[in-house]
Amino acid sequence: MTLSPLHTLLFAASFALVSTVNGADFIKPTPWSSLVTNDIQRFLPSDEVRPLLAGEDEFISLYRQSMAPTQRGIVLIIPDWQDVPTNNAGINFLRKQLNDIGYATLAMTMPDIDWHPADMAMPEPTDNSETESTTQNNQQADSAPPAQTQQAPHFVSAKPNISEAILDDYKLKLIARFNALYNSAMDEGGNIIVLAQGASAGLLIEHYASFPNNELNAFISLGSYLPNSIRNQHLNATLSTISPPLLDIFYSEGNPDTLQSVNDRKRWVRRNAKYDYRQRELFGTPTEPEQHERLLKEVDGFLRRLL
Repeated sequence: MTLSPLHTLLFAASFALVSTVNGADFIKPTPWSSLVTNDIQRFLPSDEVRPLLAGEDEFISLYRQSMAPTQRGIVLIIPDWQDVPTNNAGINFLRKQLNDIGYATLAMTMPDIDWHPADMAMPEPTDNSETESTTQNNQQADSAPPAQTQQAPHFVSAKPNISEAILDDYKLKLIARFNALYNSAMDEGGNIIVLAQGASAGLLIEHYASFPNNELNAFISLGSYLPNSIRNQHLNATLSTISPPLLDIFYSEGNPDTLQSVNDRKRWVRRNAKYDYRQRELFGTPTEPEQHERLLKEVDGFLRRLL
């Protein structure tokens, strides 16, 4: 078949366009932490935003001063990993309301998680149905485009078991930022309290089990857990060995890994005689306004008896 000059020209142009698209360089998406920083700088009052430096890593913190006649201390607020210091799971409420009862607050933005699908450790199946479910999830992950498989782990499995390599890499970046936050809080004077959430709380509990130089007057944990089954099981014993007094808060409709650990935590606390440990259950979900008020009362009551 002989092509007309017009058809030949259209074919050549189409071939050139396809070659150009295939040869284009891959453009990485904007890091999640950069998007969070841009949003904070755009929407929050400039007098609350404090840039801090952890080595070569510059990050944003949010500072609010105490509005009570006498300042009782400063609360360092660390959200769950890949979450923001203005989240509606109690963190943003405490960040603002603690100012009215005598505490300055200093909240931290979180580092990026270096997701490597090859490092994602899948949970071992316990029966045939779980084996079939895991197989289907693996097939879906294999057929998904690369950009999707590198997203948050719950897109890969309903029961994620993150590898220790990912956790340890994130922990190094978390502790570096936390130390910068702590050093900034030292300028305030008075009591220093850490209020941490989720996986970030779990990793900081691990950190304080190694008895670092920076001392705390209290540690408040909101739904602490670790998204690795072995590390999460060890966390129950680890939290009973840290030196700061610990308020361990969990929600009745919160993270299943936390809910399955609460009884074991009390056993380890009795075993290691940690008498300054308190465990409190809040009913409902962390985003309910009624639970925010209850959360503030529990935190305030714990600190008033302690400090």
